[in-house]
Amino acid sequence: MALHQEMAAGLIASGPGQLRKYEQYRSRFLPRARDLIVYLPAAYEQDSRARLPVLYLQDGQNLFDGATSFIPGMDWHVRETADYLIGQGAIRPLIIVGIYNTGKARLGEYTPSRDKRMGGGRASRYGRMLIEEIIPFIDSEYRTLSGPANTGIGGSSLGGLLSIYLGLRFAQVFGRLAILSPSVWWNQGSILKFAARARVRERPRIWLDVGTKEGGRSVENVEKLRDVLARKGWQEGRDLHFEVIPGAEHNEAAWGQRVGPFLQFLFPSG
Repeated sequence: MALHQEMAAGLIASGPGQLRKYEQYRSRFLPRARDLIVYLPAAYEQDSRARLPVLYLQDGQNLFDGATSFIPGMDWHVRETADYLIGQGAIRPLIIVGIYNTGKARLGEYTPSRDKRMGGGRASRYGRMLIEEIIPFIDSEYRTLSGPANTGIGGSSLGGLLSIYLGLRFAQVFGRLAILSPSVWWNQGSILKFAARARVRERPRIWLDVGTKEGGRSVENVEKLRDVLARKGWQEGRDLHFEVIPGAEHNEAAWGQRVGPFLQFLFPSG
């Protein structure tokens, strides 16, 4: 039995949704251990037969707790937002899994290609960890719904780059993508060539955004990604939401403002 299958969750927050944490999760595919944090909505405990969709988000330490966030005190407030929207009937009850990054190894693990100067290029290994280990682990621990319509992936910055790469490469697994401020610039925009070549039979539903105050050519780069998706058949207002957010910077506070909107687009009620 793999080590991660023997892990026990610690309850770290409750009411109405719960947060459970698994510390030092180990993978066969990447050397560094990482924590997992799992959000369970109140509906999960209230109905013992309920099976729920799952959203896997990168940079897990930034999602729920300002004390662990990259910028202290600035997190995405995912639990509070999901609790509110579920309570209002605006989104489907869902499980949200935050996968912590591993600090200095983050750049290597989140990038799909190797840059001559900066290195990287281990996203394929990360994808194997997620698909072959973490998803089966979550499925074994919780009552989940399977299939791409019930499985999402998302992240911001390099986490957004990773998520669009895995979402397009494994569209048979991930049918809901939350791509916030993706680092399209990585390795001279190689993700654009990958996306243009990707063979996607069933198009995932994609939320794609960028802020006007993120610096450099961020808006232009993300617009190029939008254009590639449009040429491959995605249609805004149907299976693609693209948005340029005025005044939004490249940080957790800005991304936290988009949690509610992207949850409503990807997991609408009904």
